[in-house]
Amino acid sequence: MNEATRTMVEEAYHEAAREAMDRGMSALAAHKEAVVAAAMLLSAVAGVEDEAARAQVVALNLRPESVAA
Repeated sequence: MNEATRTMVEEAYHEAAREAMDRGMSALAAHKEAVVAAAMLLSAVAGVEDEAARAQVVALNLRPESVAA
């Protein structure tokens, strides 16, 4: 994935994770929801199959911002 796509995927992940945590979800549940959201974006933007997109997002090793430190 190129740098612009990676940036979009990371932003989508963090936005989804933040929104999930704001709704009271645990960090783990927020992470799972954010992975799905970011993978959906990657799939749509880059034409990557769903499972491959999910694997690429997981490989980025992203975490919700509140537990990233």
